[in-house]
Amino acid sequence: MSIIDHPLTFGQNLSLKPFPQQSPDATSSTVLIVGGGVTGLINAWVLLDRGYHVTVVSKEWASFTEQQRLTSQIAGALWEFPPAVCGQHTDILSLQKSKHWCMVAYDIWAAIASNPSLSALAGVQMRASNFFFPCPIEELPAQQHKMEEIAAAGVRGFSRSAESIHKHGIDPRYGAVDAYEHLAPVIDTDRCMEWLMLLVQSKGAKFHTETITSDLFSQEQELLDRFSAGVILNCTGLSALSLAGDKTCYPLRGALIRVINDGKDFPKVESSLAITADAAQDNEIVFIVPRNDNILLIGGVAQPGRWDLDLTLDSPEIQRMRARAEAFLPSLKHARVDPEYPIAQGLRPAREKNIRVERELRTRTMDLHGEPTEEPSRIIHNYGHGGSGWSLSFGCAADVANLVEDVLHNLPASKMRLQEKDVVENVRMAAPLDRRSMSGPIRARL
Repeated sequence: MSIIDHPLTFGQNLSLKPFPQQSPDATSSTVLIVGGGVTGLINAWVLLDRGYHVTVVSKEWASFTEQQRLTSQIAGALWEFPPAVCGQHTDILSLQKSKHWCMVAYDIWAAIASNPSLSALAGVQMRASNFFFPCPIEELPAQQHKMEEIAAAGVRGFSRSAESIHKHGIDPRYGAVDAYEHLAPVIDTDRCMEWLMLLVQSKGAKFHTETITSDLFSQEQELLDRFSAGVILNCTGLSALSLAGDKTCYPLRGALIRVINDGKDFPKVESSLAITADAAQDNEIVFIVPRNDNILLIGGVAQPGRWDLDLTLDSPEIQRMRARAEAFLPSLKHARVDPEYPIAQGLRPAREKNIRVERELRTRTMDLHGEPTEEPSRIIHNYGHGGSGWSLSFGCAADVANLVEDVLHNLPASKMRLQEKDVVENVRMAAPLDRRSMSGPIRARL
């Protein structure tokens, strides 16, 4: 936990312009970020706008071909208030902090979506997000509490009504009897990853392709020296199993069917429709999300400990997943799969205690004037997001930026713990958005 707290605020320490909000100089420190997914890129953006030099090292980058895409591209990327549809948090600390992190991200994604040109360039839209339940929500205490927290947090467009069941064509025989909806960011991950890469490069980030395979702590000084860095930031997701020596990391395999959503085969689906794991029949998820104006995602599965990426449209779990969606929303029986990219599958980077946003706690014994002294590591960790990397992105990055200051001030490391800002009633951004800082957007290839 950092003793320094500088919230993200457009126009002060965050900007959408193609240059840093605060320009670095010869004395500015360099942060080495390991990991080129959404977590690494968002952290690069935040740190660049605070005047740091940033180098991002990754074994691979977002691709837009038939090759296996990054986990960040596979993600459903529907913003969700935690716990998310695909599973439950097992750690109360991580859950409470995630409620703050997600609302920071909510405001920033919503600001991007509010600008039509930026919305198109970044692939970010605000859409109605609907959640359905097999009984009155009051009979599901955890879901009732989550609903009340969503309303209290200031999520836009919140309303509760069973009329959503009929409105969206849900088959009443599926068992849905209650529902609520709110507006949520939905992100076209391919488009947004390309936009983020261009944005951080325009702000001065350097990209370096390299595979780092062993514990960062064991090679910390070598990496700091080689990249002339003052801090190392670990954003490697599932690779933290080896790079952080964290044996609690594990894969949570997921998959999504991509179908054509052009209104020709079934009424165009404009809103997200979901039944969470703990409210679903047989604990299986229904997850239907418009990826963009032409593609609809159908999910989902969450298979812990499965490393293989060998699912096809004929795999039993994929056939069950589609059958659930069609029973829930019968119009999908006429859906055509995307012939170029029919199924997306990847490994969510899960962790037994969920998200880790903290400094490396291991220390080194150094000799100082003949006396042994414990020197803190200059590594910061940001991993274990499971299926919530996009939803928590900016919130985690803001905390990381504060931890970077701690490292550079040679403050001692401490474990992640709750702060006053993590209370759900206090999760709004500290200052209003400055729309003037949203001019001059980066233009991705369209």
